[in-house]
Amino acid sequence: MFSKAFFSFIALAASVTAAVPSVNRRATCSNGKTTANDACCVWFDVLDDIQENLFHGGQCGENAHESLRLIFHDAIAFSPALTAQGKFGGGGADGSIMAHTDVEIQFAANNGLDDIIEEQRPFALKHNVSFGDFIQFAGAVGVANCNGGPQIQFFAGRSNDSQPAPDGLVPLPSDSVTDILNRVGDAGFSSVELVWMLISHTVAAQDKVDDSIPGTPFDSTPHDFDAQFFVESMLNGTLTPGSALHDGEALSPYPGEFRLQSDALIGRDSRTACEWQKMIIDRANMLQKFEQTVLKLSLLGQDKSALTDCSDVIPIATGTVADPFLPAGKTMADIEAACASTPFPTLSAAPGPETTIPAIPLDS
Repeated sequence: MFSKAFFSFIALAASVTAAVPSVNRRATCSNGKTTANDACCVWFDVLDDIQENLFHGGQCGENAHESLRLIFHDAIAFSPALTAQGKFGGGGADGSIMAHTDVEIQFAANNGLDDIIEEQRPFALKHNVSFGDFIQFAGAVGVANCNGGPQIQFFAGRSNDSQPAPDGLVPLPSDSVTDILNRVGDAGFSSVELVWMLISHTVAAQDKVDDSIPGTPFDSTPHDFDAQFFVESMLNGTLTPGSALHDGEALSPYPGEFRLQSDALIGRDSRTACEWQKMIIDRANMLQKFEQTVLKLSLLGQDKSALTDCSDVIPIATGTVADPFLPAGKTMADIEAACASTPFPTLSAAPGPETTIPAIPLDS
């Protein structure tokens, strides 16, 4: 893997042009599409290519989910505390996880990301864009493929010059809430912003916590950018989806659904429980907070004034999602409400008997 990543990186580093925001406004690109800045035209070509060949015709499937995960894992490896000690604290959203996959894929928290990295890298090389830019772009496009998805802003122009991030900067699902809060706090995020980051789990699944059941989703609607994750994570856990509980796993509330230990704890911790519950009540607020937080993640370690706003290339999400509900067979008695100041919202259950949630195909 080292030689593949290393020589790919050298080829791209030699060819990527230094990013300077263009002064030309309202450009018409060679493909006839228009954008607020001519430096963004290349991203329409990238968009067409990845929608067809990475996201299988614009699906909200495994590759879209993993592309969104990759945004976080690349960016959150950023520690001002280490920098203050005279050590390298990571470059933030700099693409180091793709440039130095041989190093960073060895970190326990990045287990399983090698597949999406190796799928993405050829597109960045083909279109002569930096790894850091590509990671952010692919994540924003992928989640826009989900029903009711967010509109994430995208700024282009990151350098392809990076060094491997230090280990230990990406939280693990087995970490305590205090450890996770301290880690994201070091990167500049508050306790409520941690909750906003985890909105991503509404379109997510696990592959490697229990590798015997890859593609097991975190809620019953993994293709919808809805609030179901925040509802179902508060249901009483009663079963093990695989053969046994693994490190970083908590009991699941529903057949075919996976629950991370960190999600179970953060949803029930006094420092985060009320914000967790708030995500169920106001979906528009949930979308806005997610968009805001992903933008902040994407700019870690970057000088925004040196980047170009190419947000108008990101597709507008379509589709509708249902209001929050209890999965079939569940009642409000199954909810483990944890916010002391506000009652848990009263929800109706979906009709019919309890069924098994299907896994997400790994080739989607």
